[in-house]
Amino acid sequence: MKVFTGLEKKIQIPNAHVTIGTFDGVHIGHKKIIDHLNFLAKEKSGESVLFSFDPHPRNVLNPSNPVSLLQTREEKLSKLERLGIQNVILFPFTESFSQTPAENFIREFLVENLKMKSVVIGYDHQFGRNREGSLEHFQWLGKILGFHVEEIPAQDIDDINVSSTKIRSALVNGNIKIANKYLGEPFQLNGIVIHGKSIGKSLGFPTANLETPNKNKILPKTGVYFVRCTFENKTNFGMMNIGQRPTFDSGACKLSTEVHIFDIQNDLYGIPLQVELLDFIREEQKFPNNEALIFQLQKDQAYCRSRFVDYSLRQFTI
Repeated sequence: MKVFTGLEKKIQIPNAHVTIGTFDGVHIGHKKIIDHLNFLAKEKSGESVLFSFDPHPRNVLNPSNPVSLLQTREEKLSKLERLGIQNVILFPFTESFSQTPAENFIREFLVENLKMKSVVIGYDHQFGRNREGSLEHFQWLGKILGFHVEEIPAQDIDDINVSSTKIRSALVNGNIKIANKYLGEPFQLNGIVIHGKSIGKSLGFPTANLETPNKNKILPKTGVYFVRCTFENKTNFGMMNIGQRPTFDSGACKLSTEVHIFDIQNDLYGIPLQVELLDFIREEQKFPNNEALIFQLQKDQAYCRSRFVDYSLRQFTI
């Protein structure tokens, strides 16, 4: 997969078939669009092109109320590559670019620059200045400029339309199974293992403290999760706590993400760690003493280990 940042004149994509959008999360609704785009590009002996924006438009236009992202840039690109997209354009989104009329965008960026042969868009797609661009806009200009337009209808799961907004809502409410169903794979947190306070180690449950690189990446509801961890080409189950450690830290403090990886004793400091959230176990709570906390952690661990068989053979893939 080729990745372009912007639209330099040197970009040459033969027989380009394009889709456009932010694609936050690359969920199962996005997959329907991408699958059709890839099919169309192959059928027409061309190449698939996903035109997206970086940073997220809302975080540029409304920085006081930024959207929490389902994926980092790297996570999005990794998933798009697994889905078979051949070319990704990450266009720098700015306030000045947001004032570009939809017709100018189609003419200058998609037709004159990319030489677009066809465009595949979702049923409710809007773009351009004041979101004035629409399916009808594409169809009208397609007849004039000579490109084909294909619309993908709504992708429903149990009669519920899938959207990045609904996935974010599921995550902040602890409905990790619903979020994973809509994503088509487990929600991920990726980062580097950093030094913590070694509280877990003193309790007999050593933890890897995860530092996530993107402050705009969404954190799910605080609490304890059953997780699967990948590091150094190894995969192990574990349990993760997202929260403020109320048993040990009084008052408000920065949220921490701590993972106890089962059957791993060695330190992982400085190592990249991928954590897949499989199930929400319980709310975070304050315990009266260490003994009560240890007892609960033992119960959490026993429950998670009982779930191994549910996930060991299950392949999560979009």
